[in-house]
Amino acid sequence: MKNYSRRSFIASLSITAPAVFASPSYIPNLFNSKSTINGVQLGVISYSFRELADQSAEAILQYIKECGVNGVELMGETAESFLGSPENKIDNKVFKVLSRKKKITEEERKHLADLILQKESYDKDYEQWRKKVSIADYARLRKMYNDAGVSIYAFKPNYLLSKGNSDANINYAMQAGKFLGASHVTIELPRKPEHSLKLGQLAEKNGIYIAYHGHEQQNPTWWDTALSQSPYNAINLDLGHYVAAGNPDPMRLIKDKQQHILSMHIKDRKNPANGKKNMPFGRGDTPVKEALQLMRDQKYTFPATIEYEYKTPAGSSIINEIKKSVTYCKDALES
Repeated sequence: MKNYSRRSFIASLSITAPAVFASPSYIPNLFNSKSTINGVQLGVISYSFRELADQSAEAILQYIKECGVNGVELMGETAESFLGSPENKIDNKVFKVLSRKKKITEEERKHLADLILQKESYDKDYEQWRKKVSIADYARLRKMYNDAGVSIYAFKPNYLLSKGNSDANINYAMQAGKFLGASHVTIELPRKPEHSLKLGQLAEKNGIYIAYHGHEQQNPTWWDTALSQSPYNAINLDLGHYVAAGNPDPMRLIKDKQQHILSMHIKDRKNPANGKKNMPFGRGDTPVKEALQLMRDQKYTFPATIEYEYKTPAGSSIINEIKKSVTYCKDALES
């Protein structure tokens, strides 16, 4: 592959993967795998492995295989690190907390100022790197995953799609998703409708869908403005967060919006009356089993993406807990 010219490399991709580059549609059952059960694709978001030491693309691939699934929603940092992006050592959680605090101590102010300088330095390094990297190189990562039997059906490039980014950054993120083989890129639904309008327009130009994720802001009409703006605006539903938000009928939402859903995060959360806590599958208030069976019976083609967020029990591991979630889902789909 190193001996290919960029033009030859791209030409070879058009031969090996015409369906992905011809249209932005999800390809169900891309691989005959143990994680496609009665027509329902089970996958995992790579964010689930965030607490594991090795965050390389190679390690993430191994984690996915160990969990027993063959599809993934891949986080942007994982993909970009594979191509040699500069390492971001900033503690983003602390940065966000301090940035949003109305009153901070002098020590916190100094810490925030230092984080701002670090971020500015990283942003400059990142922009220089991004200008040099070839979008086509993302196909090398796709090939590695596909050769191992894993499809990248969604790509979450995070901040590259957020408000304030240049069109160049947004186009770059969307093209990266296409070269990875994803049918859609994902991002939190923008607060301002003019940005979802812009994203929908750019998604159409780039030939890839953009699916909007949410947490406890989700409600039955939450996506309606974005969906009305562009046929390339879609939904990345989070079933657990939807229940934790206190919405009464998640099954009705799936039925009503299924034509707009490109992937669905599944986790088991309790409802507000029971404390909203993340739980192992089958122990919360989220109708995970019923939702999977609805997908099976109605032949919905969007994948169900396991997102691991509850606390790992003593004596267990993240991988083992996700494997339990996969088993729960398989049992639901086979019963």
